[in-house]
Amino acid sequence: MKKKALITGITGQDGSYLAELLLIKDYEVHGIVRRVAIEDPEHRLWRIKHLLNEIEVHPASLESYPSIFQVMMKVKPDEIYHLAAQSFVSYSFEDEFSTLTVNINGTHYVLAACREVVPKARFYFAASSEMFGRAPTSPQNERTPFHPRSAYGISKVAGFDLTRNYREAYSLHASSGILFNHESPRRGFEFVSRKITSHAARIRLGQASELRLGNLDACRDWGHAREYVRAMWSILQQDEPDDYVVASGETHSVLEFLEVAFGYLGLDYKKYVKVDPHLYRPAEVSLLLGDCSKAKEKLGWSYSCSFKDLVREMVDGDLNYHQTNPRLA
Repeated sequence: MKKKALITGITGQDGSYLAELLLIKDYEVHGIVRRVAIEDPEHRLWRIKHLLNEIEVHPASLESYPSIFQVMMKVKPDEIYHLAAQSFVSYSFEDEFSTLTVNINGTHYVLAACREVVPKARFYFAASSEMFGRAPTSPQNERTPFHPRSAYGISKVAGFDLTRNYREAYSLHASSGILFNHESPRRGFEFVSRKITSHAARIRLGQASELRLGNLDACRDWGHAREYVRAMWSILQQDEPDDYVVASGETHSVLEFLEVAFGYLGLDYKKYVKVDPHLYRPAEVSLLLGDCSKAKEKLGWSYSCSFKDLVREMVDGDLNYHQTNPRLA
């Protein structure tokens, strides 16, 4: 009998790659989506459009416990991957209230529904390196204290603590993956990585002439989302629930990202990039670098995509995208 997986955030970058992986592993895959996405699949379901005949999507809202409960009752999953969140850090400064409300309550609702309906199911929470924020040490691992610097980071710390509490108080098989920045051609256009590769492609195609960015010195541990979803799955296959850092183990600056993306297209980024002070975060996180030794040792997971290959794959994807959709993004 096939295992059943339920994914919140299935329409996002991670959700789409995870759904593909689970289908390959012969799972029955279900996803929670907002009703508006079902009404506008062309724009809101584009990452999973090629999978719609193989998966089942259910309308529900992270802001509504009854809707989450109903889906849980209908599906009765063996594994739950809670990926959905308001995840754009810059936006979390503009609307702290909705970020905290949706992310914290949404995680609580999914955990509570899991406990009530399928207490034997295995639960995965998508934690984030933004929880570390101004970390006292580098690289960061599972023992590094959290010091979040945004409402998004704070909401993820709360979700992490909720997950651990449900594990300890109610014996749920509930685990967290503390994922460092992960990118792909499916990344949202609002994120700095996709903003860079998208603008580089548009400039190369003559569709744009300028790119405005904030802090070019900010350093991140960037990996490929396709490889990180393998770690998510592996976390839920362990006999005992636990928390794991998932990272590439390398750090690169926004400036390096620019150099690789523009250089790949034969462009000098200095001619096109303007630093805009308005795009700086109110509370900046200058360096994030992950130590995934525990994931390597206990999960047997390792990372293999190089930084340059990741950036170039994204640039190639955006060249193709903007040639096909010259007026979009």
